[in-house]
Amino acid sequence: MGRKRYAVIEIVDIFRRYEAGDSIRRISKATGVARNTVKKYIEIAEEQGFSFKGEAGLEEVSALVFNEIHGGGESNSKNDEILVPHKEVISYWLKDEELTLTKVHILLKRQGVEVSYSALYRYVCRHLGFHKTQTTVRMEESLPGEVVEVDFGRLGLVYDSVTGRDRVLNALVVTLTFSRHQYVYTTYKQDLNAVITGIEEAWEFFGGVPRRVVIDNMKTAVLKANRYDPLFQRTFLEYSQHRGFIIDATDVSHPTGKPKVERQVPYVRENFFKGEKFTDREHAQREAIRWCMTTAGLRDHGTTKKKPRIVFEQQEKGLLLPIVGERFDAPKLGESKVHPDLHIRFGNALYSVPEGYVGKTVLVRGDSRLVRIYCNEKLIKTHPVMPKGSRSTDYKDYPEEKIGYAMRDCMYYINKGKEVGENCHIFMEKLLTGNFPWSKLRQAKKLIRLSEK
Repeated sequence: MGRKRYAVIEIVDIFRRYEAGDSIRRISKATGVARNTVKKYIEIAEEQGFSFKGEAGLEEVSALVFNEIHGGGESNSKNDEILVPHKEVISYWLKDEELTLTKVHILLKRQGVEVSYSALYRYVCRHLGFHKTQTTVRMEESLPGEVVEVDFGRLGLVYDSVTGRDRVLNALVVTLTFSRHQYVYTTYKQDLNAVITGIEEAWEFFGGVPRRVVIDNMKTAVLKANRYDPLFQRTFLEYSQHRGFIIDATDVSHPTGKPKVERQVPYVRENFFKGEKFTDREHAQREAIRWCMTTAGLRDHGTTKKKPRIVFEQQEKGLLLPIVGERFDAPKLGESKVHPDLHIRFGNALYSVPEGYVGKTVLVRGDSRLVRIYCNEKLIKTHPVMPKGSRSTDYKDYPEEKIGYAMRDCMYYINKGKEVGENCHIFMEKLLTGNFPWSKLRQAKKLIRLSEK
């Protein structure tokens, strides 16, 4: 099995966690990336001169690491055969001379040893014990504005005016772990848009954003718990970077890893929902906000013995991160194969891509306004979103010899005929005149090709 290929955005998330003070073990547990891989990414970045001290350029160094890791294609066995004769000198450089691995790589190249940095890195890890274990630091009690816990819970049946029937209403409960102040977002769905919308409303309710969001293994959001839908994971990761918080996912087998919000789900159901009559979701949402501000916010909390809303306003609200920028435009993501007509299908609409990508599988990201098409993490085309059944074609994507035919451009072929000769020009003008001249474009195209032969 080949090694796992992580995208640049996932490497950025690893570096953001490391910059925030997370240990290697904690980063590995939160992201699902092997500890050795996390160490490798960080060490490569440090070898490139990046210090992880809050400096700008995380995206740039992540791209460098991505290229360093995935740039080569040599097998381990082949690289081992190349490096084995140099094992003693490599060990001397690293241990006795205390040279960096980057410097060792440069010295080996001077001696004619051609291997990639990542191949050398894997070799010294396996055969020279290059790794040094790091001490794991566990976070005990969270600081004000530091952590929020998020969880879904089932409330009960409420009438839905759109479908005209009763539907199960769910609650997304967002609880600040320091003050225990919380926000309840009601929704009929537990999809990605519901998660992001609910969390966005919570930030507006609190007036700021905490630094960490602890969330369970809901498939629409968490990187580690669900390995079967990585596109949803990538979207939530984009959202976390848009808002500036770090995702902390609980262990799949231990949902009680977020006990402060786990206890609030039944509390919301029993104290807020049961015994009430709500006309629809909007009614329930208005009442949920009022309940959070009064009943839940001003009660004496069973653990802290303090009123959550008062603690929040006095000690926590001013320490939250500011809400910067517009609301996150949650995109839909998918993969599509480029067809021979230089188009891909996304959202039941067609979008053109430049020549040279036929047969390749591309990543497509579409939000409410734009569709962006990527190949190997590189943006290759952008289109406005089109309605179902329509298409967006940039004729510049076509080969030059096919542009005129695709655009039904009669003048293109008349001018081509002029380039061939005077008689060809006269013939083209007569051919491509009258009613429906574009019906003769096929003959015009064949004539030009005949002249080329």
